[in-house]
Amino acid sequence: MLQYTIRRVLLIFPTFFLISLLIFVVLNVAPGRPGAGAGGGGGEQAGQAEQESYRIFKEQFNLDKPIALNLRHLTDLAEVAAWVDAVRAAPGAVPPAARIDAQERLEDYGLVLVPHLLVLLEDADPERQRAAAAWLAVAGQQRFQNDRRGDVVAAREANRAIAAANQEIKGWTWTAAAPAAEVEQKRAAWRAWAAAAPDRLEWTPAERVEMSLLDTRFAKYWQNLLLLDFGVSNIDRRPVLDTLLSKMKYSLSLGTLAVVIAYIVAVPLGIFSAVKQGTTADLVTTIGVFVLYSLPSFFVGTVLLRIFTEGDPLALFPTGDFETLSAGPMTTAERLGDIAWHLVLPVVTYTTGALATLSRYARTGVIDVIRADYIRTARAKGLSEPVVILKHALRNGMIPILTLLGSLLPTLVAGSTVIEVIFNIPGMGQHLYNAINLRDYNAVMAVLLASSVLSLLGILLSDLSYALVDPRISLD
Repeated sequence: MLQYTIRRVLLIFPTFFLISLLIFVVLNVAPGRPGAGAGGGGGEQAGQAEQESYRIFKEQFNLDKPIALNLRHLTDLAEVAAWVDAVRAAPGAVPPAARIDAQERLEDYGLVLVPHLLVLLEDADPERQRAAAAWLAVAGQQRFQNDRRGDVVAAREANRAIAAANQEIKGWTWTAAAPAAEVEQKRAAWRAWAAAAPDRLEWTPAERVEMSLLDTRFAKYWQNLLLLDFGVSNIDRRPVLDTLLSKMKYSLSLGTLAVVIAYIVAVPLGIFSAVKQGTTADLVTTIGVFVLYSLPSFFVGTVLLRIFTEGDPLALFPTGDFETLSAGPMTTAERLGDIAWHLVLPVVTYTTGALATLSRYARTGVIDVIRADYIRTARAKGLSEPVVILKHALRNGMIPILTLLGSLLPTLVAGSTVIEVIFNIPGMGQHLYNAINLRDYNAVMAVLLASSVLSLLGILLSDLSYALVDPRISLD
């Protein structure tokens, strides 16, 4: 078993890589732009501020990078000049799609544009000079450092210096009415800025290769993943991992309680149905569990809420939440009782579908076993029927139940998204639902990756448990 366990553990790593690759691809090819709707109206000045905010947002979350291969260093002067002209063209002179594409490229390409924009700064056309200076103030900005790891104080000090430098180059732009002396002064400032840092103008072949392979969304994604850094939420700017850990207790409480109750009820029910196979009791049990199985969880939850929280006189339970939020100080026992009272309806909703599935697996497993020769031998030896079933048949009959362990761990942590949304339980399921609606890609990736890891571990535990239940199964 040890060799098998080692092989399966090693197999988890390439499997996880493929899962993470699939999650990354799906999220990055999904339509829409995360964070692109923040802000509101307020005129041209407010629109410019919103555009600048979104540009910084893209930098923070690496959304300004190519997905898998970065060949932006191959951009030539003619392309950059065409983009600058498209953005500054009069309305109607350029198709809207071409204008938007040009603007996004000028916002995203960063330092790659600097050498070409410096050339355009010396162009004979004053308007092209002015546009080149405006885009230099964007492309020449330094990226802020990540202050979530390492020396936070030093990172914040460095970010203050970066902010000051970025603010300085923003002042090297001018309006169409600016006098010639001011224009020349600011062009000279750009020339001095470029001369002070020649690395802004060219890259070595090794740097170009590094940029092509590592300066991409996928490379940044895996770099952060290896460091267990899931980034920050693009909604509340909190670290994603901290948020997930804070919500895990809600899903873990709901999922563990529901699964335990489902097993406690379903296994005896399945055994009873198997022993009474073909009888009226078996028929009634089968119809009952299939009715439960056919009812979707959102329907069961909605009906329970309508009857037991809003009904008259059956308003017995809270309409939602994990606990009473407005209650005063409670003892530990009172708080546990309050939580249990809030979880009655969610747990009942959670267990309806699982109860039907588990009981059918248990019934099938026991039926297959009680027909075996060794069960007939046990009965011939004079053992009572409860001993035959519980001691000899149940152990091997539970193998189908163990198959469900592959989905047990992610269920405990991620909970049920639908149930958590219906009952307003602030667990990981509701968090995933909100993250998808708000296009919070970092949060979605973190929840999906956590569920993937738990699914792989659950499958491993399921396989190992076969050998523990049935000595005839050898994994070596």
